Formats: sequence, structure tokens, C-alpha cells
Amino acid sequence: MSKESLEWLNANTLIGFTEKRGTAWHYRASMQGEEPNHYPGPIPVDDVKRRLFGWEALSSPVYVEDPRGGLAQVPGRQAILCSDNGHVMGIFSDGYEPHPYVEWLINTVSRLLDADLSIGSAGLLKGGAVAWVSVEVPENVITPEGVEFRPHLFGATSFDGSLATTFKRAVTNIVCDNTMAASLAERGQQVKIKHSRHSKFRLAEAREALHIVYALADEFSTAVRELCRVEVTERQWQAFLDAHAPMPRERGRSRTMAESKRDALAKLWNHDLRVAPWRGTAWGVVQAVNTFTHHEQNVRGAERAERNMLRAVTGGIDELDRGTLCTLGAVLDQPLAIAV
Repeated sequence: MSKESLEWLNANTLIGFTEKRGTAWHYRASMQGEEPNHYPGPIPVDDVKRRLFGWEALSSPVYVEDPRGGLAQVPGRQAILCSDNGHVMGIFSDGYEPHPYVEWLINTVSRLLDADLSIGSAGLLKGGAVAWVSVEVPENVITPEGVEFRPHLFGATSFDGSLATTFKRAVTNIVCDNTMAASLAERGQQVKIKHSRHSKFRLAEAREALHIVYALADEFSTAVRELCRVEVTERQWQAFLDAHAPMPRERGRSRTMAESKRDALAKLWNHDLRVAPWRGTAWGVVQAVNTFTHHEQNVRGAERAERNMLRAVTGGIDELDRGTLCTLGAVLDQPLAIAV
């Protein structure tokens, strides 16, 4: 990742509960200003408002240059600008309704927070055009199998058209700082609200989603236990690699990429502390593929942090983890849809 991207992450993301989760993978002490972006406990709501969301999304008419060198307004179109620097985040029809970050991600969440739920992370991506807030329980959960995780609820929205306002449950795996599917069997509950002129936040559904954060610890622990009981021999692991990253017969770029992917997965499986403790189990396979995707895989068209966050919110992580289980289940000739 470029230096500029690291500087952005260290200035425009806030990471809480570091006493429980450690520092984020992108943390650089030299890039921390007078006010560090890491918090040992929960992130105060006022800090998120002040440090990240202290500007407005403004609607502006759209103009084009006419043949005579003048400007003509484009009917039925609007540009959404950042108030502090004039950055154009998106151009939409007049029917598009911006969802201000403070109103939709902070004020709404604040009304739902109680003594046991707090803001654990928040940030801006794409030059401020995408934002998220994560609501978390205060304590990590550690399963008997040694898997440590934090259940949480993502709230995210955008001013560039890339995201509807979305609230979705997920899990952060502490050992590798990965986001994983909250449910390894079914689609995790989520609430999506389009940016339409008459959009209203469905408060009851959001409250229900928050309640699921509490139940999520037991559900995910059950899935981990069941997957750790499924043995994966070395022969089956090799068969999984053949199915997950097939090797083209002819030499060329595709074969080189497949070899690199298989080598990286093998190193994770055999030697990496984020995966190797669960080597020989179905959970270890899920962990290997998820960790590779988060931290090793080449990224095209998006910085890694942006890609990982968007995949978590839009469901890409859910599909990744369930796809891994589907492939492994075919190799083992047994279904691995763990009902949680």
C-alpha cells in the first residue's frame, strides 16, 4: 500500500478497544499526529463527529460548457460536494437523497447504544465519499479452540453511489485482524436503505440487528467448534488447493498467479500463527483462505483497506467464507453448511 494510503488511514480512521484487539495492521506511530487515532477503550461519539464527520455534504447544480464558451445547467442533475474542500464525491439525479454521516451513522446508532455496546471503529474511505461506524461489545470472545473474536455491527453509507446505507453484522478475528462472515450457513442479517428522496430509517429493523450482536457470540462459537471437529488430511488439503486454485497446464501468467496463490496458502497453512494452530481442520482451511484474501492477495482497482471494508459491508466476505466451505465440502464429500 502506498505511503499516501497509510497516511490517510492513520488520519481518517479511528480504532477503539486496542487493549482488547491490539493496534490495527495499518498503524504507524510516525504518522500519528498530536491526537492518536487509536483508543484503549471505546471511541467517544463526539470524537467521531469532530475528527471524521465535521463537514457537510452539499448539493450543487451541475453545469456544462456550451458551444459558445458559456455554462449551461444540466436539468435534473446534482453534484454532491464536500463542504471543507469542494471535492465532488458524486453526480446524481435530483431524486438522490444524501444520507449525512452524523445523522445516519452517529445519531441513529447513538439512540440504540446501551451500556454494553460502544463504537469500536469508524473511518472514511474514497476521499471521504464512503464512511463506516462499527458498534461492538466491550469484551473479546475466546472459544475453547483458541479462536478469539469480536462480534460487531457495521453501519456504512456513501456519497458516491457505491453503497446504500447498510447495517450488517460481522465478526472480527483478532489474531489476524480479519473480518469474517457472521453466519457460515446463511446470509447475515442486514438492513439496506436506498438514497431516495423519501427514504426513512427503519429503526425497528436496526434495533433488531443490534440485538443480534449479543446472540452472535454463541452462534459463531458454535460454528468454530463444529469446523474444528472436521479433520482435513494433507491429501485433502492438496485436493482443496487443486479445486480452489487450479493449476493451468500451460505456462504463462495464469499459471504463475496460481502457483503464487498456492504457495502463499501453503505457507499460511504450515507456518503462520494466524492459521497453523488450526492446521488439519476445516476451520484452518477457512482461516487460511480468509487471511490470504485480506492480507496477501493482490488488489486491483482499490486499496486493500477500502476493498476489505467494502467486502465486509456488501457481503463479499460472507460469500468468500461460505464459498470456501462449499469447495471443501465437495472435496471431503460431506456438507459443511454449519447451522448457526
